[in-house]
Amino acid sequence: MKCPAVYIMANKRNGTLYTGVTVNLARRVCQHKEGLPESFTGRYGLKTLVWYETHATMESAIVREKQIRGGSRKKKLTLIETLNPIWRDLSGEIV
Repeated sequence: MKCPAVYIMANKRNGTLYTGVTVNLARRVCQHKEGLPESFTGRYGLKTLVWYETHATMESAIVREKQIRGGSRKKKLTLIETLNPIWRDLSGEIV
């Protein structure tokens, strides 16, 4: 799936969250699942894709990522639970 996307990875329901942006979501999720220990996502075991949103341009994806990162944890949890209330791994949808 090669198009700009904003995404949120988690280690468990209501656990640690990571918000990112990429041009190739499938490849990026695979990198997170590999869990390089020196990375934030590797250190905290963030291997579950719990939310994502595709964009027409990388510029709009970056703007959205900054908006989400700048928001509160509560807003991030609401965003996830609105579209993925059981926190299932959505990576199977994009591969």
